[in-house]
Order: sequence, then C-alpha cells, then structure tokens
Amino acid sequence: MDYKTLPLAEWNECHVRAWLESIGIKEEYVKKLCQEEVTGPALRKIDESFLKSIGMKKGQIHILICERNELLEHLNEKAGVDLGQANNPIFKAPAILSDTGSTTNAQKKKMKIRNSNMPPTANAPAEKRECGLKTITQLKNVSSSQVTFHQHAASETDLSGPGEESSREDTEKSASTLIRIKNRKSHSKNKKRVEALTLSRFRPFRTRDINFKYVKNTILSPETGVIDLITPCHEYKSFAVAAELDRPRLQAKFAYEVIRFGSACMNIRSNGTIHFGVMDRFEGDKDYEHGQIIGVPIRNTDIYVDALDKNIAKCFSVSHQEAARICIHPPVFIEVIEKDTQEQRFVVEVDIEPSSSTVKGKIFQVHLPKFNEDSNKTICEKIPVLYQRLKANSEPVKNEEQVDFIQGLQDRDVRREMAESSSNEDLMETSQDLGRKLLVLLNDGKNYIDDYLSYILVTNRCRKEDLKSVNFLMRMNIFCVFDFDEESNVSGLHAKYKEHHATNLHFLQNYANESKMSTNEFQKHLGLFEHTSWIFCNGRSDFLGDEKSCDENTWIRTKKKYLKKAISFICDEILPKGSFVVLYLLFSPVEKPIVDTFQEFYTEMNGMDDIICIAESKENYEKWANLAQASCSIETLEQRSIVGMKLSHIDATIQNMMPSAICSRRLPVSTKGLCVLPTLEEEKMFSLEILCTNQCDDIKLDLLSSKEIQEIERTFYQGRKVSWKNFWLADKGSCSEVIERDACREVHKILDNILHENRIRCSVAKLKIFHQPGSGGSTIARQVLWKRRKDLRCAVVKSTCPVATVCQHAVNFREYDENDMKNCLPVLLLVEDFDEDYLDELKNDLMDAVAARGSHFSKPCFILMGCKRSNVPEKLCKASPLDTVAVTHKLSDQEKQLFKTKIENLEKQKDFKPEFIITFVLMSKEFKETYITEFVEHWKEGIDHSSLVTSLIKYVALLNSYVHNSYISLSHCEAFLGLGAYTEKRVREYDFKNNLSEQARLIFIELRENTTYISCVQIIHHLIAKEILHQLSGPQSQSQIAMNLLQDKVLIHHRFGREEFRKFIRDLFIRRDKKSRGDNTDSLFSPFIEHVCKVENCEKAIEVLKTAYESLGKDAFFAQQLARLHYTHEKFEDAEYWAGIAKSHLPNDSFILDTEGQVYRKWFSFTVDKKTDEATPSEVIQMIEIALKAMKCFRAAQQAAKSEIDSMNNAGYFGEVEVGCRLLKLLSTLEVFPRNTQGEYSELVRYLLTDYIPEEIKKPWGKLHSRLKGLRQNIYNALEWISEDLSYFQTDKNQNIENEAEEKEEQMYNPRKWLKRQSEVYAKFFTSDSLVEVKKAGPETQLVKRMNIYKYGGGSVNTILSLLSDSKDERSVNKLEKIISLYPEDPQKERLEDIDLINYILCHITLACLSPGSSKLLPFQTLRELSNRFFKQRRTTFPASAHFLLTLLYWPDDALDRESNPEKDDILISALQSMKHLYLVKMKNVAPRKKRIYTHFFLGKGNGLGKIVHRTKIDKLIKGPLYERRMKWLHGDVWKIGEIHSVLKRVTGWTENGKVFARGHVGRIHILPLHFDSVPPGNENVTFYLGFSFSGLVAYDIQVKK
Repeated sequence: MDYKTLPLAEWNECHVRAWLESIGIKEEYVKKLCQEEVTGPALRKIDESFLKSIGMKKGQIHILICERNELLEHLNEKAGVDLGQANNPIFKAPAILSDTGSTTNAQKKKMKIRNSNMPPTANAPAEKRECGLKTITQLKNVSSSQVTFHQHAASETDLSGPGEESSREDTEKSASTLIRIKNRKSHSKNKKRVEALTLSRFRPFRTRDINFKYVKNTILSPETGVIDLITPCHEYKSFAVAAELDRPRLQAKFAYEVIRFGSACMNIRSNGTIHFGVMDRFEGDKDYEHGQIIGVPIRNTDIYVDALDKNIAKCFSVSHQEAARICIHPPVFIEVIEKDTQEQRFVVEVDIEPSSSTVKGKIFQVHLPKFNEDSNKTICEKIPVLYQRLKANSEPVKNEEQVDFIQGLQDRDVRREMAESSSNEDLMETSQDLGRKLLVLLNDGKNYIDDYLSYILVTNRCRKEDLKSVNFLMRMNIFCVFDFDEESNVSGLHAKYKEHHATNLHFLQNYANESKMSTNEFQKHLGLFEHTSWIFCNGRSDFLGDEKSCDENTWIRTKKKYLKKAISFICDEILPKGSFVVLYLLFSPVEKPIVDTFQEFYTEMNGMDDIICIAESKENYEKWANLAQASCSIETLEQRSIVGMKLSHIDATIQNMMPSAICSRRLPVSTKGLCVLPTLEEEKMFSLEILCTNQCDDIKLDLLSSKEIQEIERTFYQGRKVSWKNFWLADKGSCSEVIERDACREVHKILDNILHENRIRCSVAKLKIFHQPGSGGSTIARQVLWKRRKDLRCAVVKSTCPVATVCQHAVNFREYDENDMKNCLPVLLLVEDFDEDYLDELKNDLMDAVAARGSHFSKPCFILMGCKRSNVPEKLCKASPLDTVAVTHKLSDQEKQLFKTKIENLEKQKDFKPEFIITFVLMSKEFKETYITEFVEHWKEGIDHSSLVTSLIKYVALLNSYVHNSYISLSHCEAFLGLGAYTEKRVREYDFKNNLSEQARLIFIELRENTTYISCVQIIHHLIAKEILHQLSGPQSQSQIAMNLLQDKVLIHHRFGREEFRKFIRDLFIRRDKKSRGDNTDSLFSPFIEHVCKVENCEKAIEVLKTAYESLGKDAFFAQQLARLHYTHEKFEDAEYWAGIAKSHLPNDSFILDTEGQVYRKWFSFTVDKKTDEATPSEVIQMIEIALKAMKCFRAAQQAAKSEIDSMNNAGYFGEVEVGCRLLKLLSTLEVFPRNTQGEYSELVRYLLTDYIPEEIKKPWGKLHSRLKGLRQNIYNALEWISEDLSYFQTDKNQNIENEAEEKEEQMYNPRKWLKRQSEVYAKFFTSDSLVEVKKAGPETQLVKRMNIYKYGGGSVNTILSLLSDSKDERSVNKLEKIISLYPEDPQKERLEDIDLINYILCHITLACLSPGSSKLLPFQTLRELSNRFFKQRRTTFPASAHFLLTLLYWPDDALDRESNPEKDDILISALQSMKHLYLVKMKNVAPRKKRIYTHFFLGKGNGLGKIVHRTKIDKLIKGPLYERRMKWLHGDVWKIGEIHSVLKRVTGWTENGKVFARGHVGRIHILPLHFDSVPPGNENVTFYLGFSFSGLVAYDIQVKK
C-alpha cells in the first residue's frame, strides 16, 4: 500500500524508504536508515545526534529534519492540533500528534491547559525559542490558523524591567517566529519559501547606524496603519523589478512610492517608514511571505537620494516643500546579510517624521511623479491628491470626505503634540540591573559561580587600560581562548594571562588533526587538560614562523576551514554540552572572523543557551550583533548579552561571585617556615595534584549552607572518593571527623621509619598500601597526605602523565623556593592504582635525577606511596612486610566502635536516609555476603525489568562487576534514556536524576573523570554491582545483557567519552585476571568470558565475543580471543579461522602471531594425545604438518617481536621449543624410527642429521623432509636465544615456590628450570654413545657429541650456571667433569666452534666455584688464551656471553698481572663496550622492572679462577626466610654480614662527577653503580664490591675510603 494513504504509525521500512527517496535523500543514507530499521514511529523520533551517529552529513540531516517536521505539521493540520505545541520540545510530540487524524477530547483539554501555561516567547529559553530558520514557536493566546502581528517597537532605549512596560510597548511586541502552513502538493522543488521564518526587528526609527543589518529571508512584522502617531507605521515594496530599471524609471517609481506614503503619514501626523526590498502583501509572489526581507541590488545610492531631492520640489506646493524636506528623511541603505554568500543586497528605507512644529496647520496635497513611456520622461500628475493612512494602506481621501478630513486637522495636531510629549517622557533612559543579569547568565542567580563549568573565551584586541579590569579571567576555569589579537602575546590579554597561568600556544591549524590521531591521543598531543589552550586565530606578531595576520577576505579563504574543525572538535569530541560556556569579550571594534566564530559555536551547540556576550561598548556590541543575527535573532542575542556595563564593574561583580576567596597557596620549607606557590608555578607541574599547607582555606565557608555541607559528607559516605574538602570541613568543625582506620597508623609508622631510621638510605623510598575494593585504602592514603602536608611536600601523581614528566615535575616541586638543595624537605608522592612497572620506572628516574644533582642526602628525597586494590592484600603484605600495609574489610573492635558512633551521628542529621550511605553501612558490616544479598533483594522490589533505566542499571552493573574503576559517562546515560536533546545545561543533573527510577537513584553515584572532567555514573560499590548483576540476570543471562549492550548503537557510537567507554567494554571481554595485579587468580580469559563459559556455555561466550568483534570495529584482539576460546574448547578449525582474521588485521603483531602458533600447538597436542597405535600414515603426516605450521608461526612471532621496541615478547621461542620437543617425541614413537639395542634413537638421529631417508616414508613425506631436517637447528636456535635472554635478567618468580605448580599458558614461573628440562628432552633424542664411539669425525658425529654435552646440562650458558643452584654440589661436579671430558683434550689444537668454546670456558669457571681442586680444570692462563679469540676476531659478531667471559678472565689478577699490560686493558674495555651495545639493543623501551639486570659473579679474595665467586655462594650466607633475604639485598643489609666480608674483595676506586672508576691494568675502567644515589657527591676515593653482569661491571656498597 502507498505510504501516502497510511497513517505514519503504520509505516514500515519500505514506506519510509519511499518517502526518503521522494524528498531527495541520497541512496547511501536511505540504505543505512533501512538497515537501522527506521519505521514510521522511529522516523517521528529520530534526531540529529542519531543521524550523525550513522555517518550522515549535515546537509542531508537538515533536509531530512525539515521535511520530517513538515510532514508532522501536515499531519498535525489534518488532526486539528495546535502546531505551536506540536513543535515545541516542551510538549512531547508523540503524545500529542495523532497519525490517524483524530484527537481525543482529553488530549485537547490537556493541550489547552499546557498552552495557557506557556511562557511568552521573549522569556522562553533560547533553545526552545529559536534555532536559526528552523525554529517554530507559538505566541501566547495566538492560534495557529491566524497569527496577528503587532507593530515592532522602534525603541532606542535599553531593555526595561517588566514593571515599566507601557501598553504601547506591549503592542509593539511581536512573535519571534512566523509560522506558515501549506499543503505539500503546492510545493515546488525550487521553491524559495521557507517553512518557518524568523521574525526580524526593525531598524530603530531615525537612526543611520551603519552596523545595523538585516538577515535575508527573515520576516518583518506585517505592514501597519496608525498606532500612536509616534510608533512608525510601515509599508513594504519588494522593488524587485524596479531595482533593475534604468535611472529615470527607477527614480520615478521610487519617488512615487515615497511621496505617496510620506504625504499620507504627514497628513495623518504619524511617523512612518517605507521599506524597499521587503515583500508586500499585494505583490502576489507565492514563493515569498509577506514581510520577507529579500533586499535589492544597489548600483548607486545617489540614484535614490537624487530621486527625492528632485521630486519633492515637483510634487509639493512651494509653501510646503520645506516642510516636506524636513519630514521626509533621506534614504537609509541597510545591508542584507546571508550566511555563506558574497552577494550584496540592501533594504532602502525612508523615515517620515511629521513633527508638530513642522506640520502644524498644514495639509499636504501632492502631484505624484510617473514615467511617461511616450515622452520618455517623468511627468507629475496635474491634479493634486490628498493621501491618508487607512489601516495598512496609503489611500487618497475621497472627495466627499475631504471637508471632514480638513476639519479634523486641528485635533490631529493636538494629538501629535501630546504624543510627542508623552514619547519624550518614555524615552528617558532607565538603567538596567545589569549586575543581576550578569549573575543570572553566569550562574542562574546563585550566590556563586559553579566551579565545575569550563569556559571558552572568544575575544579580540584588548586595550591597555582594559587589562587592569580582567582579573576575573585569572580566576575562572578557562579551557581555551580564541584570540583574534595578533599582539596578544606581546601587549594584549595573553601577555597579562601568562603572568598568572601556564598556557599552551596554538594556531587554528593545530586542531586539524591531519595525522588522524584518536581523540585521546590528539587531546594529549595538544595538552588540552593540562593548561589553558590559547589559540591565536589571526596570527601572532612575535612568532618567527609563517603564521602572520591577514585581512578579512584572506582569513575567510585560508583560515576559516580550520576554525570550523577546531570548534567542531571541541564541541563534538572533547566537552559535552552543558559542561562549558562560551564567553565573548568584545574589547574593540568587531570584524567578520569573530562573528564566524559565533556562528560556528551557535551551530555546534544548537543555540545560545551556553553562549554569553560581554561588551562595554554599545557600538562594538551592535556591530557584532547585527552580523551575528544571520544565525540568531537580535532579541535572543540581547537576552544573552551584557552591554554597556563598565569592565571594571564586571570585574568586581564576577570576582564577588567566585566560590573561593583570593588566598595564596603555601608550601612548607626546610627552615620550618612557609613559601607561596603561585598558580603559574603550580600549573607548570601539571602532572602533580599538589596539596598545600592551607589547602581549601580559600573556600568561602559562609557561602556553604549546612545542607550543602551535609551533602558533601553524605556523598563521601555514599561511595565517592574522599576529597580534601572532607578533611578541611572536619578540621574546621563543620562536620565530623573522617574515620581513621588502624592501617593509617601503620602507614605513619612506616613513614617515620623511612624518615628517621639510621641505616643505609636510598634517595627514593617506597611504601605500598594494598587494599580490598571498598575498604577505604585510598581514603587512608589521602589521610596520610593530609596529616603530613605541613611537614613534607605532598602531592598526588597523575599517572596518565609519562614517567619522565612526573619525574621532572617532582624534582622541581622538591626544590621550589628552597635555598639549600641538600636539605630540602622530602616529597611524599601518592601513586594511586599504580602499575608496578610505572612505579619502578618512576623510582629509577627519580634516583637518577637525584644522583645528577651530585649531593649526598641524610634523608630520602622522595617517598613513593603506592595505593592499589587487591583481593589478597594480606598475602602481598607478607611478601614484603617492612614497607607494605594491608587494608581489608575486616574491622578491629576499635574500628567497629568508630563506625557505630559515626552512623549514630549521621542518623541525627535532618532528612537523613540510611539507604543513601549504604556503602558506609556495608563497610561497618565488613561487607558480609548475607547483608549485601539482603540489601539487593530489598532494593529490587518493584523494579520494572522492561524499562530503559533498569537496562542502564544492568549495563553499569555488568561493567562495574568485571572492570575495575569502570563507569558510563553521564552523556552516554542521557543519550540512552533519550534526554540529551531536551535538557538544558543548568538543570541537566537534576533532569537526569529525575528521570531515574527510585532504585537507580539509590545505587548510582555521579563522579567526575580525573583527566577530562566528564561526569560519569557508577554503582556505589563493586560488591553491590556484582550482587545486582547476579540477581537481575535471573530472567536474562549475563551474556544476553552484554549482547544487548553491544547492540545498542546509541551507547556504542555516542561521541563523548567514547574511547573510555569502548576501553571498558574491551576490558570486559579481553582483560585477564593476574595475581601480579592483585587479583585472586591468573585467568586464561577475562573473568566475564570465564563466567559465561562456566555458568552458561562456551557457545554463548563465542557468540557474544563475535558480536563484540563486529560492534567495536572488527578489532584484531577480539578475533585473537575468539581463536583462543575456540582452541581451548578444541574447536581447532574455527580457531584457525579466527587466528587468520586477527592476523589479517595486524600481520606484524608478535602476540597475534604467537596466538596463531598456539592454535596449531594445541591442535597438535590434541591430535597426539588422541593418537592410537592404529593411526594411519596420513593421520601421522597431518600431525607433523600441524606441528611444523606451529613452529613456523612461532618463528614469525620471534621476528615480529624483535622489531617491537615497547615489549619483550619471548613466547615465540618458548612455543617453538615446546612444539619441537613434542614433535621429536612423536617421531620417536613411529615404527619407521626404531630404537637400537641400547635404547637410543639412532635411526631417528640419522634421519634428522644426515641425508638418509627411510624408503617407506620417502614419497609419503616428500614435502616434510627438508623441514624436518631443519628441526634440530630450529630448536637449538630457540634454546640459545632463551638461554642468552635469561642470562641478562633477574627472575624472582622462580624463587616463589607457591607459583611453581600453577603453570598457565604463556606464563613461565620458573624459566631457568624450564630451560634445563627442555634442554634435556631435546638432547635425549640426539644422543648416541654408539655413534660417538665411531671413529669417523664427520659433522654428524660432532653434533651427536654436542647433544651429549646438552644432555648433561652443558649446552647453554644458563643450563651450565643452573648447576650452581643444585642442592648437591657433588652431583653438579660430576656432570661438569663429564661435560668437560666430552670436549677435545686439546681445545687449542682442535678448534672449537664459538658457542662450544664459550660453554667450555664457562664450564671451567662453574666447576672452579664448586670444586676448585678438580683435575679437569685448565690453568687460568690457558682459559685466557682460549678466550682471546673473542677479542682478536672483533669483526665477528659474538654473543654477549663471550664478552662476559672476557670481563671475568681479564679483570686484573693480583698473582698473574703484576706487570702493567695495556693490551689487557684493551681487551677489557673492548668487551665492556660490546656488552653495553648488546645490552641497549636487548633492552628496547621496556619497563625497568621487567629488565632488572642479574649479577652472576662477584670478585672474591682469591687468585685465578678462585677469585670468581657466584651469587649462590653469597645467598647461602644470608639467613632468614625468602622475603627477609630479598629485603637485605634491596636495602643493602647483605653487605653488613661478616662472612661475606671474608669471601669478597673490596675494590679501590674513585668518583668523578657522579661516575665511578677503578684502575684496570693501566688505565681507568668505568664501573656502573648499582644505585646512582649511592655515589658520593664530588670527587672521592671509594671502595666497593665488584659484580659481573651481562650489562657490564657493577659497583655494590660504595663507601668513601677512610
């Protein structure tokens, strides 16, 4: 059925499609709307934000919205419903419009009531009042079928109060919008008529303001007759045809109309204005409205002026000509402006003013001029005619009425005199209450300005004298400034502002984002939330680059496009509507670019609600307003502007509104005094939230009512993070104390120990607070800072900032305004929700920075207090009890009493509701499960499961349950609930709350995001969220809730906070639990996916992950998770598919390539485990193929990992070894490779190491042979890489016995043990004593010998060194002697391969540590000679272990190196340089914690091999449990142990400029200090213990030599 015959409510997608095509919407958008299932009811509700979300461009959106509104109007007209109500957002259109053409009596009655309560247009909010040319507004008491327009006032006075409005002013008021309803059939495609035309104001009578402008296609009030003689009557002429005539004809036509109208006004004694370029009601052009401004082209203004000069003399009698010239004013030419066009048109207006002194007693009869075509000249009528104004027309007085008309002349003169007298009284200016208006505009009439609002300032050249009165700007939260003064940085506003605040200087093109960064990346790149962004919109005079100022036309051509991008980016991506105000400060005459800025903001912000203009000069304002009216009506602009108020008064008024007083912030100093911290200096350290000694003292306590104070306290106990204001109010006695838990005293105790305990110190100390979620850990941390703020310099680190930035700011903070840098106060830095890597890197950087200062400090310079949530805080505390505090839900008896007392005090408060402090109550109940369950059961009673609010609760609960610190932005919530388009900024919070259910109001808390300050919503507590999700997911599974969330396009595509929101969803599906992050377990998948697999089934998990992959832009890592999920559930073909998909998105990502390898690895293991003795040859080939694919993928991952500078992914090497060894095991079980009588795999070895191929597999395995024969080398290469890698780094994990049994995928808790085990497995398949005994010395024999060495643990550096960790030294000694015996008796004669030589020498060094008297040991000098190869062949690339051996062997020996030998120094220095280079390549940009260098050996007191002492020997001398031994290493207490003094040798050296040196054989050798802060300042002689690591020589326990 045709859509035209159906009600809108019954339209389906096909009907909507047909309608869209009929109005000319592009096909691509028609298809998208059909895909989104837009039906008739949906069409009625869609708004601009929805259309933007599907990628629709603004032009198409404009067409669709206009046509849709027109369609609704048409239906509305048929239904007989008041159009003004239907289109006003106050009234819900869907509830009023009836698509079936009927309206119930109840509805009509309801509409009538609503209409009677509707405010006058002038006072309605701008957003509801107008929206460019699209706005439709209904006047009070005016029906839609007949709109009567009253004459617009020609007032030169400012706005007056409502009590002062006279009846004449009431009459002059007009509607702000004209509504015209037409039948759709009469519309033509090229029509010029506009559906809703904005009403324009008249040019003030008798003024010639060149700044006044008309806007094309706006409407002037209808033509009028006489009103009160002073208010001008109006007559319109389009003049469209006449304007194109030649000069004589045009002048005749113009003079005819003016003199006819003028004489009529003069005779009736009424002021009047005739307008040319405005549509007359009689001109009959159906494409235009009556009063519509179109303008006329003006070739020469003289034509119009001359026309009157010449014709007044001809048309009036001689006695009346002078009076006529006085009454008929010269023509005024008003420019007609139109957006985005350069065409110039004007309205020509002539004012008629018959003042009583001029016209008294006179009658004006005129001979009107007409152009005679026959004579080709202007001829005046012979008979004079007497004209008068009858209603809205100029009509001749009829002959029979002329006597009466003339007799009434005296009465008209009297009325004119009285009207002039009354008018003069009315025109006396009354001053407006601009102070109150300013108060209302800025803060809705409250006593103080809300500090949550940001301001965008738009301004032009500021005069020097004005700079004295802009101090209020220094105290406002200014987000950015659009500055059109090119001198601003030198002598203007920015020069003043930068004295008080730090700023980022930008140009418009900086906002173009041509590199296509994400919103978050681009925001950080610009530093938007760090400092005020100052945008020089028209160049900078002092800038040395190419950015210069330009004229208006050049600016429009070259810079306007960047202005659009900048404003669009800020409004669409950064600041949500209602969170900021655009403030125009017009200091100087306005030019068009600043008006373009207004028009862009007006468009992006959908109106004037959040725009304010301040101008001291009326002239500046009027020029701006007249140009700006192309976008917004003058009336609206006036309502949102402060004009004529002195800037000094504005300054004082706004400063008085500030919620805080001017109060210098202060810091403690080392001399026990205070120093002032200016705002500018504080802002330079933007990565720190600095806590001052007088924090919050600037708050005007008298402005805070007791209710507001109670609200601050209540919101804290409801679940919000504690603020400094909570502590301050408690200190002031305005509210009760914040409870101090026992753990707080423990933290203070540790702090005191750090500060005052007399032991070896680090320049940077560290303490950690681990807390269960909701146990008050972050409150404790901030309590400590608050209590210590007068003794230490305290700050909270903004961990979103880079470590290098935080480090620099922390150092500046410590040294700020201090004279004695050596005795500065320590800085206490709180790092919340810290990452171990971040904290360690910050500590290392701070230590380096302190060391660079070259001083020695008696106290720590910095104390890092890490505060982190953990489900097992007590366990983490046990691992490091000296510097760790655990905070749990468990309360002590003393704490229970404190909580009980606090609740009793809160209950005494007025309007107290215990359910609104449920988090605090839960805390007092120790978060017992039964209490939480009972609370949620009671809470959900009566909940509407079908409502949008309940769906929102489920979504928030889902995220809060599984993703730590997750939230949904308030903007997202409003969009989801459909509130975004209707709320206004000042009431949005309350509007949001009012639209929530009772249940939602109880559990939702509104927070502000720390970085961007976007408001967001969370559930009051993580455990409450989990229980709500559990109880609400009864009828609807969690996977279905997640599915609904993913399929909600409003939430997924909403622009504000989109990246954060998507990150939380990503974490929901991808982020695994890790014990190292404080979680209970190490999970294989995200807890949510594991829950779905366990409680529902893996198919549901797969389904929801697929939906996530599609909904979030086909993210490669979702495909990766799908591959992992499939292979975990043995769906290997699907796993292979998804791994391929992930790889197609990120072909060079080592982690994704590793996942592809894991697919084949798991597949291979599965098929091998299922293999039976009856497996067919083809099945065996398939198994081998899968294994070889896995190894190929792992090798690809290895290559990719090498090029990744920010990570050290070694999983590819481990994976290749695992699969390779399993493949060897499979091959060894095949009948084609039988064992020999000794049980050795000689046949398999022969196949893998030689060209030999058994006949039975020669053809079937044709494609496998070459790959299998490379198997040994591939495994060997991977093992070597792992061994070398482990040689660099300290691996504490292998010492934690609890973790050894829990080997999870991609997690190697004991890598050295794993390497040893896998090396033995690998070697087992290639060893053959029978082959070794063969006298042939072929390559395969050498390989078999090497494999035998591997079997005993001598195949790599790490396996050799691991023999030192064996609990039984004798067993290790036997293995090492066996290994050495497998090498040639004379290694100098029989040249060993490089790697074999390295292992051979290292075996001797290791054996010497265990059994110094072994007969297998070569002399020390012989080992030196063997290692010489690594120095002499320097062009050859040797592994780091070769250079490591050189440092061990060539460090000066007291017995062997009594004579100086420069060559030995060369060897030592060359080895150290090579190690440093290889170390830097190895390190990449990886966090320090993951690359802690391991020191293998120390220099002992012996000679030769006897001077080399392994770390294990020192470990055996350290007593106590594991954590105590670790602490002794960490704090340096290990060097106080007497037994160690007798084993190790102290080396003598010296320091220069913070560097440590020791004497080599001849010259000096640079030694790396273990801690830079341990190096004494200045140039000192020192002693230290010397360590040998793969990064070089390391100095331990540096002491000044006495």
